[in-house]
Amino acid sequence: AMVSCGAFQSFFFEYDTPRIVLIRSRKVGLVNRAVQLAILAYVIGWVFLWEKGYQETDSVVSSVTTKVKGVALTNTSTLGARIWDVADYVIPPQEKNTVFIMTNAILTLNQSQGHCPELPDEKTVCKENSSCISGYVSSHSSGIQTGECVSYNGSINTCEVFAWCPVEDDYHIPRPALLQEAENFTLLVKNNIWYPKFNFSKRNILPTINATYLKNCTYDSHTDPFCPIFHLGKIVKAAGQNFQEMAVEGGVMALQINWDCNLDRAASHCVPKYSFRRLDSRDSGHTVSPGYNFRFAKYYKDSHGNELRTLIKAYGIRFDVIVFGKAGKFDVIPTMINIGSGLALFGVATVLCDIVVLYCMKKKYYYREKKYKYVEDYELVSISE
Repeated sequence: AMVSCGAFQSFFFEYDTPRIVLIRSRKVGLVNRAVQLAILAYVIGWVFLWEKGYQETDSVVSSVTTKVKGVALTNTSTLGARIWDVADYVIPPQEKNTVFIMTNAILTLNQSQGHCPELPDEKTVCKENSSCISGYVSSHSSGIQTGECVSYNGSINTCEVFAWCPVEDDYHIPRPALLQEAENFTLLVKNNIWYPKFNFSKRNILPTINATYLKNCTYDSHTDPFCPIFHLGKIVKAAGQNFQEMAVEGGVMALQINWDCNLDRAASHCVPKYSFRRLDSRDSGHTVSPGYNFRFAKYYKDSHGNELRTLIKAYGIRFDVIVFGKAGKFDVIPTMINIGSGLALFGVATVLCDIVVLYCMKKKYYYREKKYKYVEDYELVSISE
């Protein structure tokens, strides 16, 4: 028969029944009480105070809209002096929870469909027509080969293609970035959240923010932690990155908004917390296809009705607005469930105490020997204290 930790009882045995001798130990009692106190501390401290086990919880439902402001001036040999505004560098104008801001670009002007030499590489450089295959096209081709070997420049011949000509040359990315001034652009983030289970809604433009403040503030974690207007350079810096380096080949940034709300308190205590991090991997030992870029074109016709286009390979930073959080509010059902679970844990105290006494204490062999004690007795004996 098993003797429980700290137990002290009286038993009566009939004839031919084994008698159980119970051993009481002060250390065993202390271990038992320590285990019970640990369980009590876990239930009260962790389950109820830290994890708020007395609350019903709900996940956030969110919507996000963004607006970018800023103007940049560039002066290049290809374009001359040019002003870039929001309509030029925000592509597309609206996305779901995301905004892309172009910071660098390779422009191929005045392309038209026709025949021209392909960009030189190991598969397109030729010396005679037999090196070119009519109709050949690969995933990296600018067009379809015509089977002719033509001059690319004074020293190199390449296979001719039917394509948008002249073909794009993207071997050399502009350094520094074309739109260096994008570091000073600002991003307004408007975020509405809703907790359907509690019918609670709020937005990140708090009731204490007026129009005058909104026109003049920019987010600062110390002085303006609730301003919804963000300086792009500071976002990247807060994530531990260098904006001008990132602007050359682009990247992906996360603007995270955390809405953890205790709805047992006043609604004014439910406020957003902002944080920033870079999402695309930037490993110095792995530099294949870094950053973020894509192509788009602007089409038009010349005075003779010929279709032309300007091809733009855009590099830039995509800002993903990620909203997460949960809300909690007192409810009887989770409170009673956690109280019941906590009380049930006290039943485990005896088992844990046995494990500690029999396997962890210095006198474990003594307790293990005395845990089971059988005494043959052929008389009716009363064992009492």
